[in-house]
Amino acid sequence: MTKRFRGTYTVMITPFDARGAVDLNATAEFVDWQIRSGIHGLVPLGSTGEFLSLTDDERAAVAETVIRKAAGRVPVLVGTGAESTDDVIRYSRQAEAMGADGVMIIPPFYSTPTEDELFEHFRRIGEALSIPVMIYNNPATANVDLTPRIVERLSRIDAVRYIKESTMDVTRIRDILEFCDGRMTVFGGIMGFESFLAGAEGWVAVGSNVMPKEMADIFTLWADKRDYEAARALYMRVLPVIRLVGGHRYVSASKAALALMGRDVGGPRPPRLPLPKAEWAMVREALEGSGVSLADVAA
Repeated sequence: MTKRFRGTYTVMITPFDARGAVDLNATAEFVDWQIRSGIHGLVPLGSTGEFLSLTDDERAAVAETVIRKAAGRVPVLVGTGAESTDDVIRYSRQAEAMGADGVMIIPPFYSTPTEDELFEHFRRIGEALSIPVMIYNNPATANVDLTPRIVERLSRIDAVRYIKESTMDVTRIRDILEFCDGRMTVFGGIMGFESFLAGAEGWVAVGSNVMPKEMADIFTLWADKRDYEAARALYMRVLPVIRLVGGHRYVSASKAALALMGRDVGGPRPPRLPLPKAEWAMVREALEGSGVSLADVAA
């Protein structure tokens, strides 16, 4: 039976060791911590996971480790984006064979496909799979904008049932839900909490790499307990962390924050640079402002 995806899903960092190699032991431990903290789902190999900086073997190893360690406790949607349709199909079939619950796919990010090309791209992918597809709209990085009308057309592909809508315009969520007439479930991206107000049933979050319990609780308070004031109050408390990882520092600041919390997951891979030491005070301030205790962790 296909799982229904809802809640806060962490778009995971990829841990590296001191030599810059993928650290699968740290990956497994990170997965377990996230789930024990109450996160609702995991998305390895997204942008925050530096998927473009990993080899095919590394991508496979990360996906397998996350799926195995999650062990069905929460859904795992593997990022399978690539420029080539055939590569996306290959990555997606591999993820499905490993036991992934779904895949998250950003559009081809260099070739600037037309609407017809996008439809054919996702049609071929959908027909190759028996697990759900979450399309990912982030025009700032993909160089492609999945507008609500394009999403409506894509929603007519059977496998395409979810979207991570990651622009700053939450009115798109309203339009997607109206145009797709029940065929599409929306997850927020950058504007997670604001997306709930517009009808989103989930949030693919960067900040939950750092604060999984709190980011999951925001959704639970809003969607399940209907305690809107408590949800907003918690959102406002953790806003410094959301802002910290919401811009170009989404990888480097997340990893620096985890290091300050005693969870060393290494730095980013080139071309990304580690967060300059001069900016670590800003990270500490954001963590402490959001209620993360760092009393026993060295700067």
